[in-house]
Amino acid sequence: MKLLTTPKILCAVFILLTAAIGGMSAIGFASNEWMGALGGGLVGCFIVLVDAGLKNLSFRQFSNATVGLLVGLFCGMLINYVLKELFKLAPQAVVATAVIPIAIQVAFGYWGMALAIRANRQEFSFLIPYVRFRQDSAQDSPLLVDSNIIIDGRIARLCETGFLSGALVVPRFVLDELHILADSSNGVKQERGKRGLEYLREMQETPSLEVTIQEDYHHHHEELTDTKLIELAKRLGARLLTNDRNLGRVALLQGVTVLNLNELAKAMRPNVVAGDPLSIKLVREGKEDHQGVGYLEDGTMIVVNSAIEHLGETVDVVIGSPLQTSAGRLIFAELAESQAS
Repeated sequence: MKLLTTPKILCAVFILLTAAIGGMSAIGFASNEWMGALGGGLVGCFIVLVDAGLKNLSFRQFSNATVGLLVGLFCGMLINYVLKELFKLAPQAVVATAVIPIAIQVAFGYWGMALAIRANRQEFSFLIPYVRFRQDSAQDSPLLVDSNIIIDGRIARLCETGFLSGALVVPRFVLDELHILADSSNGVKQERGKRGLEYLREMQETPSLEVTIQEDYHHHHEELTDTKLIELAKRLGARLLTNDRNLGRVALLQGVTVLNLNELAKAMRPNVVAGDPLSIKLVREGKEDHQGVGYLEDGTMIVVNSAIEHLGETVDVVIGSPLQTSAGRLIFAELAESQAS
């Protein structure tokens, strides 16, 4: 049996409190205390149900709706003031003078809230001319991560460098996916799941990182994980951090900001062209007997001709022709004249 969560406890306390207020309000009326308590409890239940229906309404939308309501009611008051003066000229319109002002206030209040919820922050400067809202930087928006990026393991080190800021958001269904992988009978999947859970634990324990488990996302179980990630990113206004190229393309088409870690690593490769000098350590033999092989920091393979005698040494080379293969970038080089002699 699961323990009651804090929100459920607060709801129960709130309903009991409204019931107590209803009971105390009925004191003085013959034997109506219990009816008052029942009425107060029903009112509390209604308020809790309304809150549950507004679960997907963000605080920003609520604030916008409040400002829009005030502006709409103010506009309605101005129109009602004009109509009141006109109705003085037609005293026979008794019903109209009672009903129309209420209808105008309700209509303008609704229009104000609807328009304000749809408005962006720049448009609020027209409503409040002397108040400017700070434009949030994209760097301040949360980072929604998928299971692949957690298993990758590079995200923690990248955030520690300061190049990425904002809270890391891990959806509950992504955490469940890692648990399923860790419990898999397939050895490879099991290792990936365990590694992802370990990396996630390390990120949670890192003081410079803020990792949040997103619990309150309601979705259909038959939805694909990629679909759920994109929908949640749109709802939270978050950036999607992934190394899945196809997921990134679909998310971009739906207006979600995507950060692809593999694309970042590709962009950070050293830009070497033919004729550039370079120092590199040769770590193994090449396919040909005379070749030595070394690697750049990003893993790019450098094949140096006539360098078999310098294995284990750091040599000066001159970049020759680069070659793009299915396995990655391959660069051929020659020993520098000083090294060759």
